[in-house]
Amino acid sequence: MAKKLFKYYLFLVSIFFIGRVVLFTLYFSHFEAQSTNIWLSFLYGLKMDTIVASILLVIPSILLTLLPKIFAKTVNFILKYYFLIVVSLAIFIEIATFPFMAEYDSRPNYLFVEYLAYSKEVVSLLLADYKLQLFFAFGVIALFIYGYLKKYNESFIELFEINFLKRALLFIPLVLILFIGIRSSFGHRPANISDAMYSSNRILNEVTKNSIYSIGYAVYSSLKYSNKDIQKRYGKMDIKEAIARVQKKLDLKKADSKYILSREEDSNFSNKKTKNIVIFVQESLGYQFVNAVGGEEGITPNLNRLSKEGILFKELYSNGTRSVRGLSGLVSGTFSVPGKGVVKRNKSQRDFSTIASLLKPFGYHSSFIYGGESRFDNMKSWFLGNGFDEVIDQEKFKNPEFVGTWGVSDEDVVKKANEEYKKLYAKNQKFVSVIFSTSNHTPFDFPKEKIKLVKGEPEKSVKNAVKYADYAIGKFIEMAKKEKYFEDTIFVIAADHNVRVYGDDVVPVKMFHIPGLILGKDLKPQVYDKISTQADLLATTLDLAGISTKYSIMGHSIFSDKKRDFSLMQFNDRYALRQGNEVAVIRPNTKALTFEYKNEHLYKAQNDESLQKDLLAFILVLNHVYQNKLFR
Repeated sequence: MAKKLFKYYLFLVSIFFIGRVVLFTLYFSHFEAQSTNIWLSFLYGLKMDTIVASILLVIPSILLTLLPKIFAKTVNFILKYYFLIVVSLAIFIEIATFPFMAEYDSRPNYLFVEYLAYSKEVVSLLLADYKLQLFFAFGVIALFIYGYLKKYNESFIELFEINFLKRALLFIPLVLILFIGIRSSFGHRPANISDAMYSSNRILNEVTKNSIYSIGYAVYSSLKYSNKDIQKRYGKMDIKEAIARVQKKLDLKKADSKYILSREEDSNFSNKKTKNIVIFVQESLGYQFVNAVGGEEGITPNLNRLSKEGILFKELYSNGTRSVRGLSGLVSGTFSVPGKGVVKRNKSQRDFSTIASLLKPFGYHSSFIYGGESRFDNMKSWFLGNGFDEVIDQEKFKNPEFVGTWGVSDEDVVKKANEEYKKLYAKNQKFVSVIFSTSNHTPFDFPKEKIKLVKGEPEKSVKNAVKYADYAIGKFIEMAKKEKYFEDTIFVIAADHNVRVYGDDVVPVKMFHIPGLILGKDLKPQVYDKISTQADLLATTLDLAGISTKYSIMGHSIFSDKKRDFSLMQFNDRYALRQGNEVAVIRPNTKALTFEYKNEHLYKAQNDESLQKDLLAFILVLNHVYQNKLFR
């Protein structure tokens, strides 16, 4: 049984391999000068192909092991045509990849799926421009079908001669093998499309991918997060009204007519030489651990000390409760899109505005530095697909001092970052870099000898993990201050989100409260105590770096008279818009509510219809911007 199934695995993988070889040859000139080992495309590609082939073999495995002998002829008939259809589809998609790649510089993605809804237009387009490709594709498939049906002598009936109990027992090892193939990873997270993003060269990464996998991901995304679904769940409003409300709320008087959030922003700190930027994102660092913003004493001594040297955001609130929400806020300056976060969603894997894409025209080198596996949460794919020049993750750390469950220690990460910045500065290369910490994450692995453990707390606890993360923050700034690049760099330290968000309120507002700090040589220390968002923090950073440009950041510098004191928070499938101490909340399929926020809790208040409509407008506009790829 395994032998027969393995034969079809090899057949499918061979089809994918041939397609990749041809793509590799056609696009070789695009990546032949890469310092990356380009031949690894076939190794990582095999992983993508194995995932797809393993998924396609699940149904045959179930039919052959769990059905009694009476169904032998039926199963034999089904599998004969199942493999005929599957292989034909694989051949068609591999051939279709070439014209799609020529048109979009990408393997089939969401566009491939969306165009299926316009059958008339698609057929006309294919007949007008792709006659030769269509003829070739259907010719190859016809030859395959002819040969398959003529030569087919495969029989699965003989397998049903095996005792039913024995076949049923074979189900367990078969499923285990297929599970390993589908997962294709022994790490914390299963392999995904990020595994194909091993290079900083986008075309090489596209060659490495698998087209069926790419299409499958697009189908999943488009079905789950449609425009119709969002309006059905949260409420209807004319999109023009929604856009007008959001632009008014954000004070975007001169926004671009097409890219509705985009506008020109001039720096209040213009300088002939713009600054480098480093954003140190802290995993789950809630306000309650940082005394400088109202939290407990003794847990973050370094952050508390540094808060007196820069601009402290005392009332900073996160976008959501997951890392992908915080990363998009701090790196792109967008609020949380309804549904899955943009870091993991299909339409935002390319041409989505990030600080890297914004600064590329200014000659900045960009990097994402992470001590763990960057395929987690699809980060690698998203960063490399949206302007970042390189991703430095766990596999690129040589002889780290400490390796925990989630990767190398934060101290190893900041040492690596410091070395990278020294090299870039020595070459007179401007840089923007995002560092993402890992230590403050269950099971809270960190080198214990580096800190004095918090009294009364278990060794492996969130408070001790936070204290170690704070140690790494102090270590990083201490090293940076000794280097030449320090005087030409703006440093940002902020959390992606708070720890596990809990509370009885419909939206636990206080658990969105996080610390934020901007440091830099000769930066005048101050405490900004008005409500602000991660998007405001990013806009302020660009302002302080002396960068004037056009962007779609959903916030303003605190030095701008356009800055507004509100925050938009996403909690599971709920949204809250806070303005002062008034909070509007929308939950799916229910009427919006208004609350008063006092003593860190929400209390029912008289409905503020205008605030509620503003909240709905943000939800619809965020979805509209994502669906139409307008965030740039």
